[in-house]
Amino acid sequence: MRKSTSILFALCLFAAGSKAQPDSTFCDSHFHLTNYIQQGTDIKKYLQIMGNRVVRSTLFGIPLQQMWSYHNSGDFAPSYYLQSDAPLYYYSFTDAYIASVYNTLTPTEKQRFDPMITGFNPADMYAKDHIRRVLLAFPGVFTGIGEFSIHKEFVSAKVAGEVASLTNPALDSILHFAGEVGLVVILHNDMDMPFAKAGAAPVYLEQMKDVLKRHRNTTIIWAHIGLGRIVHPVQQSGSEPASERNPNHLTIVEEILTDPALSHVYFDISWDEVAKYILSTDRGLQNTTAMINRFPDRFLFGSDVVAPSSNDMYYAVFRMYGPLWKGLTKDASEKVRRGNYERLFNQARQKVRNWEKLNK
Repeated sequence: MRKSTSILFALCLFAAGSKAQPDSTFCDSHFHLTNYIQQGTDIKKYLQIMGNRVVRSTLFGIPLQQMWSYHNSGDFAPSYYLQSDAPLYYYSFTDAYIASVYNTLTPTEKQRFDPMITGFNPADMYAKDHIRRVLLAFPGVFTGIGEFSIHKEFVSAKVAGEVASLTNPALDSILHFAGEVGLVVILHNDMDMPFAKAGAAPVYLEQMKDVLKRHRNTTIIWAHIGLGRIVHPVQQSGSEPASERNPNHLTIVEEILTDPALSHVYFDISWDEVAKYILSTDRGLQNTTAMINRFPDRFLFGSDVVAPSSNDMYYAVFRMYGPLWKGLTKDASEKVRRGNYERLFNQARQKVRNWEKLNK
């Protein structure tokens, strides 16, 4: 009797412990299959890494190729944009490559991915035509565009040709077309310049808000909450409380979230650099957690991992966010990890497929 009671008690403890375990499944809203020299992870290998834990994932490369200039680095072949002074150039074949590996999958496997178009120059008025051609050349494949960049620390200055700008009508053409088709947009634009002074207005914020407001029919995910490797969260000066004239980063984000004209804008919390900012102080974590709990429908998780070679490399960012997951309500956690992705990308899939049928 004692033995049976002990076993029953142990089973109850196990069941209670299992039930208490937080859900660690997620959808990855920001994933690069290939890197800056167009090398990457085999799609079947990525499926193995995903296992049963990653329900769905975006799928895109990097639209820029790092040039190997012998005069610059000699026999050293750079594989990352910080490893060389040679320029970057747009690599349009990335879209055909992503489509080709996606089309090697079974129908069931394909349902787990949402490929994105990235191989266009956002400073080119013909960029919209590239996106249209890719959709028509590979029907049934793509769900959105991006991640593509306008202002990005270190990167923007290295791109050969005209520098992308938020005021360039080429960007408006791209975003308008995305809205017509129903494509989800993942846009990287640093909110501020590197090493900005506390209390100063973010350099690119007003231009970015103007762009977003001009395209209210387009679903736009602002990557990394507007942050970068050295583009820090906007800081207020001194000890004064945040205000319109003296904002901090979360105040700015909250203003966007509460503006009816920006209800089509979402944020992803992708990248380990963003996780470092959020987790750097207890107060920062608490404030971020409180904001996401208030606006759970407007945030998505993404890894922003580039061409992962192992499970440890891929899941590192999700693990970093452990303190955030613990602080979120069950509803908010589910939406950030899975629900918002499934809602936005399911809608986009249907809209894009309908557009393809009408334009084939």
